[in-house]
Amino acid sequence: MILIIGGAGYIGSHAVKACIDKGYDVVVLDNLSTGHDQAVDPRAIFVKGNLGDESLLKKIFLQHKIQAVMHFAAHSLVGESVQEPLKYYDNNVSATVTLIKEMLRHNVKRFIFSSTAATYGIPDAELIDETCPTNPINPYGRSKLMVEQMLDDAAKAYGLSYVSLRYFNAAGADESGKIGEDHDPETHLIPLVLQHLLGKRESISVFGTDYDTPDGTCIRDYIHVTDLADAHVLALQQLLEEDQVAEVYNLGNGAGYSVKEVIETCEKVTGLKANVVIADRRPGDPPRLVASSEKIHNRLGWKPKYDLEAIIQTAWHWHKQHPNGYDKE
Repeated sequence: MILIIGGAGYIGSHAVKACIDKGYDVVVLDNLSTGHDQAVDPRAIFVKGNLGDESLLKKIFLQHKIQAVMHFAAHSLVGESVQEPLKYYDNNVSATVTLIKEMLRHNVKRFIFSSTAATYGIPDAELIDETCPTNPINPYGRSKLMVEQMLDDAAKAYGLSYVSLRYFNAAGADESGKIGEDHDPETHLIPLVLQHLLGKRESISVFGTDYDTPDGTCIRDYIHVTDLADAHVLALQQLLEEDQVAEVYNLGNGAGYSVKEVIETCEKVTGLKANVVIADRRPGDPPRLVASSEKIHNRLGWKPKYDLEAIIQTAWHWHKQHPNGYDKE
């Protein structure tokens, strides 16, 4: 039995489906503050509650034979983390301490952590690998790095076995079109463009066209959410097969796409023309963030299957079927 915390969220719901499809039994814990109960695979056991609820965690560990825990339940808006840092340290760090203590009390020592490229800050590297210095520039990134450091300490002190997965830009949707991306507010480029092309937004803003990149717009690494979910299953298998694991892996495509390329690909997939508005640069936006995922490829055989066009095709399939998201249909 796998406990997936945040399994009603965007990436978590895809990981739940991937685990069940591979034959694992799953318990989902989610407070539905940003997740959706409709996103939870009906084959999973669903418990509504908070990551930091010690008594509820105890009950789950007593009722179910949990082999491993996946943690997707962090707050994740960079701007909000700057405005409300204590909210982020409380949920992302303190509540995770509560979780790990309860795991150890019940001798559950396998942990997969949903981390982020924000732990790197603004690295000076064409391809970011796991040896790049971690220097987060906002409370969100710092909260994730704090948990990574805590996991390393817990591994040495208590024999905790963990894999920390640093995502770049998650995108796309399950090919079934039944689960996908529905955030409020939405901050990610691909769903923003597709919502605009569906008539839900008047225009799409491009923040800066004078970066030192081929077309002047920022370059980012987009990774399909199903590829991310598959990486979690591989990490789970590593934890179940090896005695002691303490690993950090990047999850990215290894190829960057500019903001302009993303918009043009959305137009190509949908057959619709976007109304693009040029805006000022946003502070702290690096020109290029692209991951090397060679480490997880070499160790676990993981390789992303979806390119940008396929990512957008699956996202478009989801948005057309759910133009108002899960809750508002």
